[in-house]
Amino acid sequence: MDRAQKEKVVEELGQIFESSGVVVVAHYEGLTVAEMQDLRARARGAESSVRVAKNRLAKIALEGKPCASIAEFLSGMTVLTFSEDPVAAAKVAEGFAKDNKKFEILGGAMGSDALDRDGVKAVSDMPSRDELIAQLASCIGAPASNIAGAIGAPASNIASILSTIEEKAEAA
Repeated sequence: MDRAQKEKVVEELGQIFESSGVVVVAHYEGLTVAEMQDLRARARGAESSVRVAKNRLAKIALEGKPCASIAEFLSGMTVLTFSEDPVAAAKVAEGFAKDNKKFEILGGAMGSDALDRDGVKAVSDMPSRDELIAQLASCIGAPASNIAGAIGAPASNIASILSTIEEKAEAA
């Protein structure tokens, strides 16, 4: 890799570190190509990304970034899982780590907050942005459906009473 390519990689990594809601660092030593492809596919499905980069270049890219604290995790064979959604990449990494013992999560960063191994686990347990939006929409919609049911209930009660009276009158 020549100097121009290294500068391009550092620039790309710098953009990743600035724009990502969460970055998870893990060791991937011993993973097969198929297992890495599985990790990448899971990440794509969750609107996340996976990137393997040289640690030295990643450390250069981290200088001056809010998540510079993850530089301590960059040793050995490391892989970065990241996403704009502050939870998605952590969920992908945790799910993959449960299925594959060779994938060892070291830590990460959520904005300027450093995360240790337990911090990444805690973030992965949080609901994603889409889940929060769905919960909020259901909370907003529930009172409206209750009001509609309450308004419609007296009319249906009156209709059932009238039909009962009519049935009694026909029977008599």
